[in-house]
Amino acid sequence: MKKEFIVNRQGKEFVLYAGLLDQAHREGLKRITTTLVQAPTDLNGQLAICAAEVETEKGVFCGIGDASPENVGRMIAVHTVRMAETRAKARALRDAINVGVTALEELGDLDEDTNGRIIPRRAPRPAVATTPSAVPSRPQAAESSDQREVGDNPFPATQQQIDRLHKLQAALGQPAMVSSNLTSEEAAARIADLVRRFNAQSREASRSQAR
Repeated sequence: MKKEFIVNRQGKEFVLYAGLLDQAHREGLKRITTTLVQAPTDLNGQLAICAAEVETEKGVFCGIGDASPENVGRMIAVHTVRMAETRAKARALRDAINVGVTALEELGDLDEDTNGRIIPRRAPRPAVATTPSAVPSRPQAAESSDQREVGDNPFPATQQQIDRLHKLQAALGQPAMVSSNLTSEEAAARIADLVRRFNAQSREASRSQAR
């Protein structure tokens, strides 16, 4: 990995998506395929979830990425599908080229500058007392966005996801069973896995018919 694609934040190194893509091309990248598993709506908190498949000479590697106004900055909040896709591809690419360092785009405190470059989201400035007698207000306790993982998902699985899981399970000959505690991200991961199995089954059936 070229050093220009490695960034340091608070003493910890992260890799840029551009670097993962560059290295993957060097190692025989064949294709990248993405699927929108969940479109953002008001019912799911505007949470977009994408799945990605990366194929190289070593095999096929998969990744899931999500994005919502809760884990991106103001400038990216209207582009959550795009960010979810980037995060999914980044995770799949990291597995494909054996990079254990988290991609900068996977962090939950990102924003975009006027040139479209991904940058850390600026924290709001603390309130300043306007009179000498004013008592500085205590900052409200909030979850640190640096510590919050992109994969954190407080939203339950939607009815659309549950219905799709049931259909895929039926198509694969599996019992229609979905946990009532399933989150939307867990549902998205299961849907992506079942879709891969269904596609593989369909390809194998097509080969058998062609023989």
